[in-house]
Amino acid sequence: MAAVGPLRQIISVKKLLCDQTLFIPSYQRPYKWTIKNVNQLFADIAAHQTRQSYRLGTIVFHRDAKGRNIVDGQQRIITLLLAVRALLNNPQKFGSAHLRELAAGMFKPEFSSEISKANIYKNYHEIMRIVAREDFTEALTDFLLTRCEVVTFELDDVSEAFQFFDSQNARGRDLDPHDLLKAYHLREFDDADAHLMAASVARWESTDTGELKKLFAHYLYRVRSWCRGEPARYFSKDDILLFKGVSLSKSEQHPYVAPLRLVHQAAEFPFQLDQIIINGRRFFEMMTHYQDKMTRIRGKAPLAGLSESAAGIIKMLNTYPGRKGSGDAYVRQMFDCLLMYYMDKFGAAGLSHAVEKIFIWAYSLRLKREAVQLASMDNHVLENNLFKTLRDAVHPGEFLSCSLPQIDKQRWDKAGEVVKRFKEMGYL
Repeated sequence: MAAVGPLRQIISVKKLLCDQTLFIPSYQRPYKWTIKNVNQLFADIAAHQTRQSYRLGTIVFHRDAKGRNIVDGQQRIITLLLAVRALLNNPQKFGSAHLRELAAGMFKPEFSSEISKANIYKNYHEIMRIVAREDFTEALTDFLLTRCEVVTFELDDVSEAFQFFDSQNARGRDLDPHDLLKAYHLREFDDADAHLMAASVARWESTDTGELKKLFAHYLYRVRSWCRGEPARYFSKDDILLFKGVSLSKSEQHPYVAPLRLVHQAAEFPFQLDQIIINGRRFFEMMTHYQDKMTRIRGKAPLAGLSESAAGIIKMLNTYPGRKGSGDAYVRQMFDCLLMYYMDKFGAAGLSHAVEKIFIWAYSLRLKREAVQLASMDNHVLENNLFKTLRDAVHPGEFLSCSLPQIDKQRWDKAGEVVKRFKEMGYL
């Protein structure tokens, strides 16, 4: 029989988990969700419990003689099963009629992978702690089971099922973290800003995707991580929580949200790299704001008001022959990130002095090593963390007065101009 197009349905979590025909095929990867993924899922569910419904994503099935094989969505389905099992095993939570129905008819998969078993064990105990909290009410339980929904697509041909799965993931490529953030913040647009959504999407789509990827992975992610004292080597889907903040029309009236509501009214929003993000329109404006800042820092537009020495450093970093090597690129990213963070906080105040200090701090790693790797950059930042110093500074002088050590032994000598600057400034 010829394969037909996908059968599409929107079903509740309860209906999904009651489906006894579900089957996890042997070709599926192990269950790899972490405790961080689990907490993010339940935080999202709790944050949207006032809605009529909340979509938890897409599930793709392939139907054969055994039942409905899960092609995409296994990680979410297993996590939801663990949640129901945790609720059933908590006597104080076992009051929902929907839970009693699930107790008798829930899908019960089997697992042979030791990786799956280990992650199931850890995540189940984390979920037990989550559902035991007082704020995990019967109303939230019923919201999870009956008003949280998934969109399911079912196909009869396994190759078509995988082709459809690929098409759902951006025409055959896995979605980048910034793509996921775009989708999230479009969903979080306030009704009052809805008329601005088309312009925000147009601006995003007109930006080269490689430039967007670089902006988030090399700069915004690293600054937000390093100023917290956390490593920042690879920006992945697990890190997108860093760029999810508060939706002002939906958030509770917590005191910390009040200043955000006030500045949200400003004609020109005062963006800060380490601030709590306002979801929706302000996220897209933030992207544009920091693209402009990076253009100036990378020398494609002038930084006004610099001293001759500081302007010379910027020019030299943009022209010295070895600058395109991978190690030099890592060091330049450190320089750019810290300079952008400084300008973000103190503007033009002491900027020339900041350029000189940040140059010495970043490029001392280049002079001390014959080869600079990604790990070298990350370790250098965390061991000599000027991002945290800058985060805590109230006045420019608190950052500019921090001391930097001289380099006693130079191991890299392929950029004579960099070496010359260090010697002129008394650091070599």
